[in-house]
Amino acid sequence: MDRGPLRVLREKYRILSRILDERGRRVWAAAEARSLPRGGVSLLANATGMSRTTIHAGLGELAAAERAPVAAGRIRKPGGGRKPLTYHTPDIVEALDRLVEPTTRGDPESPLRWTCKSTRRLAGELQRTGYRIGDRKVADLLHRMRYSLQANAKMLEGTQHPDRNAQFEYINQQTRAFQRRGQPVISVDTKKKELVGNFKNAGREWQPTGVPAATAVHDFADPELGKVIPYGVYDPGANCGWVSVGIDHDTADFAIDSILAWWKQMGRRTYPHSTELLIMADGGGSNGNRSRLWKVGVQRLANATGLRVTVCHFPPGTSKWNKIEHRLFSAITQNWRGRPLVNHEAIINLIGSTTTTTGLQVKAKLNHKTYPTGRKVSDLELAKVQLKPAKFHGEWNYSVLPNAD
Repeated sequence: MDRGPLRVLREKYRILSRILDERGRRVWAAAEARSLPRGGVSLLANATGMSRTTIHAGLGELAAAERAPVAAGRIRKPGGGRKPLTYHTPDIVEALDRLVEPTTRGDPESPLRWTCKSTRRLAGELQRTGYRIGDRKVADLLHRMRYSLQANAKMLEGTQHPDRNAQFEYINQQTRAFQRRGQPVISVDTKKKELVGNFKNAGREWQPTGVPAATAVHDFADPELGKVIPYGVYDPGANCGWVSVGIDHDTADFAIDSILAWWKQMGRRTYPHSTELLIMADGGGSNGNRSRLWKVGVQRLANATGLRVTVCHFPPGTSKWNKIEHRLFSAITQNWRGRPLVNHEAIINLIGSTTTTTGLQVKAKLNHKTYPTGRKVSDLELAKVQLKPAKFHGEWNYSVLPNAD
């Protein structure tokens, strides 16, 4: 993008290129590249149109000038020197473009459609079609063509439900109404499972240079430690969170037990006079809106707390909009980045020590209970749930009243 440093460098080069000779332009570009952090050569090549090889030559001249004075040398006349590859074979750029993106460049039969497009492989394919080019020159051309190494980005949410926005507005209205009445509102979800043991954890932390923390080469689950399942409860009103770290299965019973643990340890102290509870949950997983076991569990929650429990599920494909993802789970991930989760104690301590500049406080506890899967809920058991569907999308929004059973 033509913004920030790139725009400034282009303007500088536009002005100086009229004054400096070839060598001066080369050395200026090298000096600018050296003053920038990693990626300076690519940035200058993009801004000036010089090849990376030319800028690296300028860096060599700068280093030589620092060691000893450089005598004034002959400067070749404008237009002199070796002509670029694109001068002799101008169609090579189009050929390379078809190889990199065959399906969008009109070449669906490209031999590289289903293979890794490394610069070496691209150069080899161009050589087979008659071009004289090496992998370094391929990299240079790709940079000029505004290509860069990119990872996949999660951006597509699938087909949107027609009432998607209306459901978000409904959840927002319910949240404000509960908070105005001083009633608790929580966002719940299960964080991704984590391997326990001396395994590599994404991210980096400060270590003595050249002495990284050593972790296992292969990520095979430890038969004794296995994996953990963090189920989180986030209270946006109080900006605090609770995480139950399970060691068995992510079931509806586990989810309800985690919410009950939050209520006993944090919720009832924060809201001693509450009569209601609003839960914002995803539409799938252990707290899915179609799960019979979840609804039976909500009844158990209402009975144990004496609260009228209202549940609002997010529309399909919108789990990343759940507040717990951005307010709690992201902070936990940031806190333990680059640290192996060597045992259960380390996991609990890392979660419990998570804080943010906005004052987030988190508590965590290990849940040793087992939660077998495959449990069926009969029609009779489901009929005992005091379920009150809302007028708007009752399958997503409903309340469960406590009963005497």
